[in-house]
Amino acid sequence: MQSPKTVRRLLLVCLVSLVTFSAYGQTKSAVKPTWPKQPIRIIVTFTPGGAPDILARVLAENWQQNLGVPVVVENKPGYGGNIGADLVAKSEPDGYTLLIGTVGIHAINGALYEKLSYDPVKDFTPISFLASTPNVLIVNKKLGVNNLHELIELAKAKRDQLTFGSSGVGTSLHMSGELFKEMAGVQIRHIPYKGRAQSLPDLLSGRISMLFDNLSSSLALIKAGEVQALGVTTLKRSHAAPEIPTLAEQGLTGFEAVSWFSLMAPANLSPQIQRQLNQMVRQTLSSPEVKSRLLAGGLDPAPGSPKDLSKLIASEAAKWGRVVQQSGAKLE
Repeated sequence: MQSPKTVRRLLLVCLVSLVTFSAYGQTKSAVKPTWPKQPIRIIVTFTPGGAPDILARVLAENWQQNLGVPVVVENKPGYGGNIGADLVAKSEPDGYTLLIGTVGIHAINGALYEKLSYDPVKDFTPISFLASTPNVLIVNKKLGVNNLHELIELAKAKRDQLTFGSSGVGTSLHMSGELFKEMAGVQIRHIPYKGRAQSLPDLLSGRISMLFDNLSSSLALIKAGEVQALGVTTLKRSHAAPEIPTLAEQGLTGFEAVSWFSLMAPANLSPQIQRQLNQMVRQTLSSPEVKSRLLAGGLDPAPGSPKDLSKLIASEAAKWGRVVQQSGAKLE
């Protein structure tokens, strides 16, 4: 028969083991991921092939390999990005419906449209900045201009006869054209399309004179000699195409219009999922392979914090709000 002292020791050992096991179980339960448990969809507000679509598919490919759930890219083009943005704004804030945000959706449309079915800021949870790309002014080769000066002279001689296309009203590509008209003092008619897939054939055939496009989307056409690139819209030349001069260095001093892209979720997303998504974006875009791939295509990846993204949106909204007001553009 065991002594009372021995019994007490055994009881103490059992108690310590029970507490340890319980604490371990609670810790495991606490760190066990509760998201994601079902497919994730990333909404792109433009047709396939453009910079937003490229970024969405990079994220989807990487996440699907690591999360164990399907990650699907859905293209919802039209109405300057408003169709896709409205869809996400009205979705459940559960992390399963995400948006590739753009400067058009979050910094331009609020000033351009009289009425929006969503609030570009209040209806979204910022996750992370993704990447930026210069816009580039490309012209039909039969137009017969080789530089910005020649284009401006032609536009002044043919007032209202030249046209420029964009991938939609309110996009940074549209606003690049409006800023160009204002700074160059020319009158060129805007022809909006649902996406670049629709505008490029018209540029190549000569139905439109010129097009503002994301450099990342047009780089292959430029290098193949199918279109003439007159200038990029950033203050510095792009490392992806350093041979293309900036519009600023050709006389439009201070001209800057950058297309940038972000990852957004519906408003009221839980902070835990917001942090997890932000970390996922950082890990994906910091991968040397992914970064090299995007840089070679003219996209400059720069993931950051939700707070930094919110500051950028506020700053860009103020800038483009002024451009919209000066252009007189206003849509229902």
